[in-house]
Amino acid sequence: MAQSVVDRTAEKLELFAKIKDLAKTKNAVILTHIYQRLEVQRVADFVGDSLMLSKQAQETDADIIVFCGVHFMAETAKLLSPEKKVLLPDIQSGCPMADMINIEDLRKFKAEHPGAPVVCYVNSSAAIKAESDICCTSTNAVDIVRSLDSEEVIFVPDKGLGAWVQYKVPEKKIHIYDGFCPTHWQITAEEVDRQRIVHPEAIIIAHPECDPEVWRRADFVGSTSQIYKFVEESAGKKFIILSEQGLVARMQADFRDKEILTVFPLPLCPNMKYHSLENLYQALDQEFTEITIPDTMLEPAKDTIDQMIEISSRKKMWSGPKSA
Repeated sequence: MAQSVVDRTAEKLELFAKIKDLAKTKNAVILTHIYQRLEVQRVADFVGDSLMLSKQAQETDADIIVFCGVHFMAETAKLLSPEKKVLLPDIQSGCPMADMINIEDLRKFKAEHPGAPVVCYVNSSAAIKAESDICCTSTNAVDIVRSLDSEEVIFVPDKGLGAWVQYKVPEKKIHIYDGFCPTHWQITAEEVDRQRIVHPEAIIIAHPECDPEVWRRADFVGSTSQIYKFVEESAGKKFIILSEQGLVARMQADFRDKEILTVFPLPLCPNMKYHSLENLYQALDQEFTEITIPDTMLEPAKDTIDQMIEISSRKKMWSGPKSA
């Protein structure tokens, strides 16, 4: 006989309580990216985008960080908190975009544009960060590139965000690596045009990781945190979100007075959905899937993030949704 909904709900609530108790016992902090399943978001201490989460964990006195995100996010947390143990509940949770570039690729690209500083998107491995000059996020990429005293800049690995930076900073020549986010690039310009016809009153919002032909059709372009804040503060009542389904689901839950729509097919990052309450509990209980970074790589990789934070320090970072 199939298990009843009531039974499954009771099991989830029991597991939720066990995770919270175990985290307290082990002095662990649970970080959950906003693209994760809602049930995983709700058990977290902090929910938000990747860098904000790593900075929040850095400021805690936790001994253990459990990061429900993808591999590069857990690495970033380790870079900012090298003294803490960082766990990734499901090690399969990688980032296809980050995997599109390796050290050999980057060195070859640098050789093609000698002297140009390398700006790497935070959606990259610690190895790529260590080979770069400065890091950026989708929120601050434009400001970081503008700050550099160079007429030419290498931008890796995301060509969607790179094109957005070039659009916003036309006075510099941006050499853009040919990487991309498969989830955001599955959103087509034709689907956006269709949505505009079906919902003419809706405000269309795109993430800059999308195909430039997509974000050019949007009313607002912004990072995960900027999208959330825009919808939260907007007087509009209907929005079409051109970004990952987890962000859409979170805003649908948080903004009940607004109609939050997305496109077809549903922009879903499967790697972001590997984490569950079950494997989160197992990872914390057994302390497996620990993230480690070689000492020779840690300092230069961390330096790219530190420089970015210093440049961006004038602007207040997003603190995430008001409640998990």
